[in-house]
Amino acid sequence: MATEPLAGTRVLDLTNVLAGPYCCYQLALMGAEVIKVERPQSGDLARVLGADPDRNAAGMGISFLAQNADKKSVTLDLKSAKGKALLKRLVQTADILVENFRPGVMDRLGLGYEVLRKENSNLIYCAISGFGQNGPRRNDPAYDQIVQGLSGVMSITGSPSTSPYRVGYPLADTVGGLTAAFAISAALNADPRGGFLDVAMSEAVISTMGWVVSNYLIGGITPAAHGNENITSAPSGTFATADNPINIAANRDEQWLALARHLGREDLLRNPDYATREDRKKNRHALRTDLESTLCNRSASEWVGELNALGVPTGQVLTVPDALSDKQLYDRGLIGSLKVQNEDMKLAGSPVMIDGHRSMPQSPPPSLGADNTAIWSELGLSPTELETLKKEGVI
Repeated sequence: MATEPLAGTRVLDLTNVLAGPYCCYQLALMGAEVIKVERPQSGDLARVLGADPDRNAAGMGISFLAQNADKKSVTLDLKSAKGKALLKRLVQTADILVENFRPGVMDRLGLGYEVLRKENSNLIYCAISGFGQNGPRRNDPAYDQIVQGLSGVMSITGSPSTSPYRVGYPLADTVGGLTAAFAISAALNADPRGGFLDVAMSEAVISTMGWVVSNYLIGGITPAAHGNENITSAPSGTFATADNPINIAANRDEQWLALARHLGREDLLRNPDYATREDRKKNRHALRTDLESTLCNRSASEWVGELNALGVPTGQVLTVPDALSDKQLYDRGLIGSLKVQNEDMKLAGSPVMIDGHRSMPQSPPPSLGADNTAIWSELGLSPTELETLKKEGVI
């Protein structure tokens, strides 16, 4: 299998901030040529977002750096007649166009799917939005936290006393971007090629909540926040140790037996409150207290090694820095180093390995308009025309 399955595919990335840029970054890592079409002067809003004010001021904010490597950047004013004409010419050379404007924006610009398909009948047009291209919420703003709330995610995150809680990273944006990348990859196999992909972040998130949604739709059980407890089994959740917390998933009876015996807690096996799986689920909080009275006598690393060796799934609860320095991640090479403006910068590569090879970013995130000359010249524009378009603010 080719390690760059999308090589030879051209993607026009008209997106901003996260969902769309993340989608297109995944396509770039799979070998696609991704041309980021940005607003003159300002570009993608993510260029000024992130924890480092100096990078923000330079238009290379950390939020931008995270998902825009291996892309090219051109600037284009889509509100100007010349800008619209240039985009149409660029579409003629492309396989895919991705945008995450609010529904209707591209149509109002005169650049919607029905217009652009006349320029390229094989164009795969992917529109990512919060709630989809139709329906009563189509025009509502769709920041990640808004989508997390409206999709029900926040209502089941946290404990009964702390929910609703947002997930600690932009879940809806990221899941929406992955869903779009999957849909685009599938659409590339269609014959004839071309079509309109409508990806709603809210629907993408709800789709990933399979068990939670089915418990309600099929079982009639209203989902609720259960903290770190796995409601399908017990003991299965997060437990304190002498130093750091660990997750234990003793979901099968034999794992429960092995856990109790290794802890020297055969008394728990004789306790009628813990006799069956359903008994343990019903009395999960008392069971956790009983187990922690022993687990707190030794360190997390000791318990993890010993319990995993017995077939009881156990893992430490790591901080993000610890997770990123974990030997497993290091050995598989998810994080690579890339030279960005004379600085060695660490970025994540593709989450997929193909034939033992992981695609890593080869070129740094582009400065705004870095590829104007190359891309627009490819369409036949002369240096004089390019200078005029720049003075007019079209590029």
